[in-house]
Amino acid sequence: MACACHAKSRKTRVVKAGRFAIGGSNPVSVQSMCNTDTRDLKATVDQIRRLEEAGCEIIRVAVPDMQAASNLGRIKRAISIPLVADIHFDWRLAVESVRQGVDKVRINPGNIGERDKVKEVVKACKSAGVPIRIGVNAGSLKALKDNPKPAWQPYDWARLMVKEALDEVRALERFGFRDIVVSLKADDIERTVMANVLFSEKSDIPLHLGVTEAGSFLAGTVKSSLGIGLLLSQGIGDTVRVSLTEDPAMQVRAAYEILKSLGLRSYGPDLVSCPTCGRCQVNVGKVIHELEDRIYSNRGLREKSEGMKIAVMGCVVNGPGEARSADFGVAGGKGRGIWIEKGKQIKVIKESEWVNEVIRKIRSSK
Repeated sequence: MACACHAKSRKTRVVKAGRFAIGGSNPVSVQSMCNTDTRDLKATVDQIRRLEEAGCEIIRVAVPDMQAASNLGRIKRAISIPLVADIHFDWRLAVESVRQGVDKVRINPGNIGERDKVKEVVKACKSAGVPIRIGVNAGSLKALKDNPKPAWQPYDWARLMVKEALDEVRALERFGFRDIVVSLKADDIERTVMANVLFSEKSDIPLHLGVTEAGSFLAGTVKSSLGIGLLLSQGIGDTVRVSLTEDPAMQVRAAYEILKSLGLRSYGPDLVSCPTCGRCQVNVGKVIHELEDRIYSNRGLREKSEGMKIAVMGCVVNGPGEARSADFGVAGGKGRGIWIEKGKQIKVIKESEWVNEVIRKIRSSK
């Protein structure tokens, strides 16, 4: 995967998760989380393989019980990207996950148990060279136990999130453990951005970015783009997950589009398409959605088309001009369109042939 047109300005310590290095001057990596039952080996492996094809670089799975934990070794052997175990409440699940060979563990030391339980988790991770991500969510702050409906301002929330994160960091560092990643997430932009900015001023620990429980595809992508984008544009953030109530493959796609728009990663082509109007006599929406599905679900097509500008336009007003400025594309007419390459009109093709013609052109490009 091509990467990093702009360097991150915040230099953090480097933490290894399998073959991926998080932090330092390394590219911002893209993560997702399975929505399968980890106890269902086939469903989980199938989904991870599909996410790998979509470009996911680090995958997390829920580990609610020992049955799920005992599946992690087989899952790990069946995939090619780093595997992260998401653990809550039971320290034994974290230890077993490490024994199964996971590449990273996500815990909240505050809900794992007493100091000796945390020590056992750290001991296992340290011995195996497995990093720990401390996840702090605004909705599960320890301070909420005594004040379930606080009248806090956003800065108060952010300050408490950072305090709890640093408390948990110290809980690990007192055992000599430093391979730590931190995430500070809320379900709104303001608290998420404030918390991450405050933390970045206090620590060199890599930050995993995301707006938690962001929502459905449209609302969640807009919210995540603003929150994650504001942080990345300040040089803050080392790895990202876009939390959408959607197919995890769409989380991966949305994350890359955020990074691509900021010049931090490359991911497929620049697809230009018109919004359509009453003059349009072709189904641009159907064409562009089919193109996206075929390109972004296929690693070979996606990587071969990186850096290309492809236009799919609906009528003669802006169509020819936009298509001329692209590497290639089509400008629609009535049920057909003009195929244009490098500014030259090459031929007229039927609307039903547009998608296959674009795919053929990608495959034949050097």
